[in-house]
Amino acid sequence: MSLRVLVIGGGGREHALAWRLARDPDVGEVLAAPGNPGIAAEARCVPLEPTDVDAVADLAEREGVDLVVVGPEAPLVAGLADALRARGVPTFGPGRDGARLEGSKAWAKALCERHGIPTGRARAVTSVADGVRALEELGPPYVVKADGLAAGKGVVVTEDRDRAVQALEDCLLRGAFGRAGATVLVEEHLEGREVSAFALTDGRRVVPLGMAQDFKRALDGDAGPNTGGMGAYSPVPFVDGATARAIWEGVLARTAEALHAEGVAYRGVIYAGLMLTAEGPRVLEFNCRFGDPEAQVLMPRVRGPLARTLLACARGDLEGVGVELDGGACVTVVAASGGYPRPHETGFEIEGLEEAARVAGAVVFHAGTALRDGRVVTAGGRVLAVSGLGDTIGQARAVAYEALARIRFRGMHHRSDIAAAAAAEGGAA
Repeated sequence: MSLRVLVIGGGGREHALAWRLARDPDVGEVLAAPGNPGIAAEARCVPLEPTDVDAVADLAEREGVDLVVVGPEAPLVAGLADALRARGVPTFGPGRDGARLEGSKAWAKALCERHGIPTGRARAVTSVADGVRALEELGPPYVVKADGLAAGKGVVVTEDRDRAVQALEDCLLRGAFGRAGATVLVEEHLEGREVSAFALTDGRRVVPLGMAQDFKRALDGDAGPNTGGMGAYSPVPFVDGATARAIWEGVLARTAEALHAEGVAYRGVIYAGLMLTAEGPRVLEFNCRFGDPEAQVLMPRVRGPLARTLLACARGDLEGVGVELDGGACVTVVAASGGYPRPHETGFEIEGLEEAARVAGAVVFHAGTALRDGRVVTAGGRVLAVSGLGDTIGQARAVAYEALARIRFRGMHHRSDIAAAAAAEGGAA
C-alpha cells in the first residue's frame, strides 16, 4: 500500500496530522491544501482555500488522491466531504448533515435530548427577551453560547447577569458572530472536571482514539479570555476505567447510534467536550473534527499505521481495525502572538525553530506561520504548538517547555502552567 493522502487545512492540527501521516508506512505521499511552512517539510503544499469546495475536489481528482483527511470544521460545514464523495474520493470527515453536530449547538443539544445522551439542560433562543427568561430559569453561573461556528470564542460563562445579557445582545442584536449567533443556546452550568474524548466512526462502528485535556483561557491559572486553546496533555490521569467506559459507551457510541438512527451517514471523528460531574459524564459540546491543540498531543502518541484506519473509516468499514496509542504521555504548549485572542500584530520573524526541534522528544507544530523572504514569520494568533513526549506527564511537560524556551519572536506569549496540576498529581500513563 502506497497511499496518496491530501490533508485539508493549514493550522497546527493539520501539521500534526500531516506529520503523523508522513511517517506512516502505508503512505507514499502527503499533500496539503493550503498547508503552512511547517507542513511544507512533510507534504507538498497547494495554495487553495479549504472552503473552495470545487477547487479542492478538482485537486483531489487531478492528483489521484486515495484519501482526503479534512482538518478544520468550516469546509465540513460547507459540504466538502459530500462533494469529494460524489466524485468517488474516500474522505475522512462527515458530510454537511453530520457536520451539524458542531455547526449547530442547538441541533446537537436536541439530538442528545432525543436519544438520551447525557448533557445539561438548555434553551435555544432567537430573541433577547426569550434569552433573559432562559437565564432566569437556569440561574447563575450563566452560560451563553452562539449556536454556530465561532472559532472557539462564542461562549460566555459568567456570574454577572448583566454580562450574560450583554452576551445575548452581542449575538442577537449586534451580530457579533453573524449568522452563527442568530440563535443562542442558554445552558445550565455544570460543575466538575473537563475532558476531551475522541472516537472514530464509520457510521455504525466506533473505535476509541484517546482523551486529552485542553486549556482554553489565555492566562495562567485559567484567567483571561477564552481562546482556541493554549495547550493540552494526554492521557488524562483522573479518568478511571469506569468513567472511560461511560464516555465510550454512554456518550460516543450512543452518539454514533443516534446519528445513524436519524439517517446521518457520519464518517470521521466525533470529538466530545465533556464535564465529569458527580452524576457522570455530561456533554458540553461536540465537534466534527480533531481538536486543536488536542491533535498535537494525540498524533505524537499514535503507534503503527494510521492511514489505513482513516481510509477504512472513510470507506464505511472499520471492522477489525483500530488505533494504538503509546503508553507514555504528551504535552503541548501554544506560543501565541502578543495580545491574542484580542487584536494583535503579526509578521515578526520566528527564531530558534531548529534549536527547539533538536530537543529529544520534542516536535514543533506550526499554526499561524508564513514564509517571507525565506524566513518564517508570525501570521496568526496561535503561532506554534510545541509538543513534548515522555514516560509521564511531568517528563513530557519538561520536554515541551525546554523546547519552547529556545523559540523567540516579538510579543511571544504562552502559559507557564500547562499540565502542571496533572504532573503534580503524578500523571503517569
